[in-house]
Amino acid sequence: METTPSSVRLYAILARKSPAAVVFRRGPSNSVLLIKWNTADDTFEHGQWLRGRIYERRCDLSPDGGLLLYFAAKYKEPLHSWSAISRPPFLKALALWPKGDGWGGGGHFESRTRIALNHRDGEMALAAGFSIPRWLKVRPFGEHSGRGEDNPVWAVQLLRDGWKMVGYPTATKDDYGAKVWFEYSPALTWRKPNPVCPKRYSLDMSITGIKERGGPWYLIEHAMNRGSTEPDKLGRSDWADWSHTGDLLFAMDGCLYRVPLKKNILLPLEEALKVADFTKLKFEARKGPDIASRWPKR
Repeated sequence: METTPSSVRLYAILARKSPAAVVFRRGPSNSVLLIKWNTADDTFEHGQWLRGRIYERRCDLSPDGGLLLYFAAKYKEPLHSWSAISRPPFLKALALWPKGDGWGGGGHFESRTRIALNHRDGEMALAAGFSIPRWLKVRPFGEHSGRGEDNPVWAVQLLRDGWKMVGYPTATKDDYGAKVWFEYSPALTWRKPNPVCPKRYSLDMSITGIKERGGPWYLIEHAMNRGSTEPDKLGRSDWADWSHTGDLLFAMDGCLYRVPLKKNILLPLEEALKVADFTKLKFEARKGPDIASRWPKR
């Protein structure tokens, strides 16, 4: 599938128990917009921008999609970096934990009322002026909480959401001066079965390398397996996953696409529907509504 290259990159997180999702729209590299996506009818609500970096693979949605745990950084005073909880598509912090560096950060919603925060022991205190409701419990993210970068948060999230690692590189080319810093052979590949037709369709996410000069941090290719036939290859793409109804959703070149599953048959990639184009958006300072400053009821 060929499209026009774009400097805009998209990454989405789907809620586990509702059709709600959030889309992180990045571009230029220091500008991120949070967008709420109703995957049931492909409607979108644009939220707030951040002049800085959001590490989307260390973020998580509550199971109902009503709260977002995110890790962000500006690497300047007073916070440098922080983890926060907000009501998407807004970034207004309901709770904020200062971090200070690029290690760890973010975490998971273990349930709507419990989060695992990927901070070290000395970084678990809320910033001054913030509090959390009594119904929300916070614990460290495992024995080595606060260490690593996107992993372990991303890997644990993939496993939780039904992905399984099926291919691991046996060789790595490491050349800091090359166009691609790390190249994997073979690719590091994760696979997820279709939730409606798990024996008929599966989705592969293959990480072929890391840090392309002038390109993305992760070099990712997606492919959709159709049993005994040759896989449908999306090629280089930002993100892909299955909707709750079995449709294939994916992001490429600043746009979101859907390949419908109809009567348990997934349409060809050539019939993918473009459901959103976010390439033309520009940074806009926005203040969130009053509801973005209030915790939801339990």
